[in-house]
Amino acid sequence: MIFEYDYLIIGSGVAGMSYALKVARKHTGKICIICKTTLDEANTKFAQGGIASVTDTIVDNFDKHIEDTMIAGDYISDPAAVKQVVEMAPSQIKELVEWGVKFDKKPSGMFDLHREGGHSEFRILHHADDTGREIQRGLMEAVRQNPYIDIKENHFAVEIITQHHLGVEVTRRTPDIECYGAYVLNPKTKKVDTYLSKVTVMCTGGCGAVYETTTNPIIATGDGEAMVYRAKGTVKDMEFVQFHPTALYHQGETHPAYLITEAMRGYGGILRLPDGSSFMEKYDKRLSLAPRDIVARAIDKEMKKHGIDHVCLDVTHKDPEETKRHFPNIYKKCLSIGIDITKEYIPVRPAAHYMCGGILVDTDGCSSIKRLYALGECSCTGLHGGNRLASNSLIEAVVYAETAAQHSMKHIGEYEFNHEVPEWNDEGTMTNEEKVLITQSVKEVGEIMANYVGIVRSDLRLKRAWTRLDVLYEETEALFKRVHATKDICELRNMINTAYLITRFAIERKECRGLHFTTDYKLHAYDE
Repeated sequence: MIFEYDYLIIGSGVAGMSYALKVARKHTGKICIICKTTLDEANTKFAQGGIASVTDTIVDNFDKHIEDTMIAGDYISDPAAVKQVVEMAPSQIKELVEWGVKFDKKPSGMFDLHREGGHSEFRILHHADDTGREIQRGLMEAVRQNPYIDIKENHFAVEIITQHHLGVEVTRRTPDIECYGAYVLNPKTKKVDTYLSKVTVMCTGGCGAVYETTTNPIIATGDGEAMVYRAKGTVKDMEFVQFHPTALYHQGETHPAYLITEAMRGYGGILRLPDGSSFMEKYDKRLSLAPRDIVARAIDKEMKKHGIDHVCLDVTHKDPEETKRHFPNIYKKCLSIGIDITKEYIPVRPAAHYMCGGILVDTDGCSSIKRLYALGECSCTGLHGGNRLASNSLIEAVVYAETAAQHSMKHIGEYEFNHEVPEWNDEGTMTNEEKVLITQSVKEVGEIMANYVGIVRSDLRLKRAWTRLDVLYEETEALFKRVHATKDICELRNMINTAYLITRFAIERKECRGLHFTTDYKLHAYDE
């Protein structure tokens, strides 16, 4: 089947839904959100800590937030992107509230602000310890009630459509590559439909599922980065994978591993070894509130040094009732596995958490492919640089949804549907009866990335990852050409493509910088 939408949004997290609501206000065309699973299944709802914005102007200001972001990003961040996000943040917070998102407030009516690692001031707006879920709830209600937005749940974008699908040879040197929509798998009919669009917006989220242990949901398979890379679009900074220092260590829970928010360290939590001794004083004067890359490497080193599979986060010295009030969901989760956090240490270890790089975009969210925008975690705006500052990601998604909405609405009248696009051709393919091959390959990707492209890397490890991934790539592409498109085989292709990009970019960066730490090269000047 062929569908036509003025705005085709691939992904349903905070970026995709914010963009949809913003363009729906002007009624400039038909809008469709493609959801890989259901509307509520996105990385957004797993964000516990909060969303960063300067709101208390008595003690905080834009310059402080900008400087904190640049420091955390190891001075690789794009100053223009940082300035745009920080200065537009307050107005976007106001709009989230107007859409129905509820942030915690003090009795005075002021926002109850948290402080997290790398922040010099209290500027984290939150909703208890499930801020992402609350933002997702508010946006979902607004989107479902909007008559101008069509929602296609349980649909999977297989490829974006460019001149390549019209028989034109497209390379990375081809000027003016254009996106005409996407081929989308409908699992009910098992057919790949053609979605033509004037504007396509990639909001597919992260890629943590390419690692063995991640705080991301299992659907975070790097779909957007992989699709755009295959379409010869530009990606950047893929080596900068952020590992959250404190995922709950509980055997069997790896996709996702339960996140212990950084706000708990901002609240006064102390990182300790299981014997009770602290260790962060050996690594950074900011102790447990150092930026995530420093804390994750410190934990990784202590685990290897002592031969242990986790360290601990201690909040037993804090008031028990206050802890329960601030972190009700973490308290409940830990209690479910037999840990009372008001009396016992929380076992934690690092887990793959956030991709700082992705599809390269400008300050309007425009990618290198015309008519294609990228927002949220799948994009590389330049805000995060070498390492994301805590709670900057949700506000980045909303800010860029605004700039992309303004830019695309301004230019939508210049585009037409391309009716020369052919329908998906699966003639000669067959039903895949070898599911075990896909399952095993997914497992192999996770093990390769965890063992060789993790928190600490080396040239030897990266080369081994490259070699193993190359074999998986060849096997999977051969299988993809033989069988009908399914969500499983498409996800595997994307995981391998994304893992390859992370590895390639890591090999190419001949220094320790931000989240990329290698034993073969010296630290750069900022760390010396």
